[in-house]
Amino acid sequence: MTEVSQQQWGEVPGLGSVDQWVLQSSQVRVEVLTLGAIIRSVCIKGKDGQLEDVVQGYDHLEGYVSDRRYFGALVGRVANRIAGGRFVVEETEYQLDINNGPNALHGGLRGFNKAIWVAKAVEGGVRFSHTSPDGDQGYPGELQVSVSYTLQGETLTAEYQARSTKTTPINLTNHSYFNLAGQGAADIYDHEVSISAQSYLPVDDTSIPTGEVRSVEGTPFDLRNPVLIGPRLKEVPGPGFDHNFCLASPGDPWAERHTARVCHPASGHVLEVSTSQPGVQFYTANFLDGSVAGKDGTVYRKHSSFCLETQNWPDAVNQASFPDSLLRPGEEYRHVTRFTFTTV
Repeated sequence: MTEVSQQQWGEVPGLGSVDQWVLQSSQVRVEVLTLGAIIRSVCIKGKDGQLEDVVQGYDHLEGYVSDRRYFGALVGRVANRIAGGRFVVEETEYQLDINNGPNALHGGLRGFNKAIWVAKAVEGGVRFSHTSPDGDQGYPGELQVSVSYTLQGETLTAEYQARSTKTTPINLTNHSYFNLAGQGAADIYDHEVSISAQSYLPVDDTSIPTGEVRSVEGTPFDLRNPVLIGPRLKEVPGPGFDHNFCLASPGDPWAERHTARVCHPASGHVLEVSTSQPGVQFYTANFLDGSVAGKDGTVYRKHSSFCLETQNWPDAVNQASFPDSLLRPGEEYRHVTRFTFTTV
């Protein structure tokens, strides 16, 4: 049985009140916020039987209101980067705000992570809904979007759904930063990771995919068997992992697939991820720089956490060979991602 409860958590001036929902099973406790559909904490038991929060974030609402790192947030309308913030849909060119070098990132200056979502209790969890108006952040069509967070035993499921009045690109994900040693641990160098991907997307110097789909064979991106993150980071060009791993090919049927497994041997904590999405962005918190003070005053530094952002391939709206990112009127967008927390 999962217990579901809610309480008011604070007020955002000009936007309204923010609630915190708590999902509690015998193994896992999850806290989520109506602001940004944020996953605020995930507490799991380790070898010692003690609960440990493995998600980075803030103690207070003000942190999330001013946050620019997307801690725990649902990001959209389009997660990841769109080259030049430009795309063409049905012969109309759209220009988005530029908020990441020369590109548009994670839905714009006020993406879904800054909206207050409408909450409704469902079996074993909560459903958050949001209406993104036509033209919101430059995107076409009114988008009705929802995410359901449900907890069953040791598995947290996020199920995304959306419909649009006009053809629009869409790509929804959750941007939780995990450290399986505990959210206050210094780094993730002692974590082991494996990702079930035969190929990945090389990127240019602004982190836009070049268009090539490259085999992981013989590269530092071959994570098909478990590797220790610390030594492997030294082999990756640039500041760390911030790359899309290809879980499915364009045109493949909708299916849930095993995605990744991360283990912290010292605590025994294990995270396994599965998704229906065709890709996962593995990100090793390369741009956390010690300027953010999070829970318990913890200063979050480079490589202090990792993200497994299940999603479509980045910049897919501009790359015809990538999986289709367009949602058309009358169609339903639906994807599911599961996070399972166990102990070894």
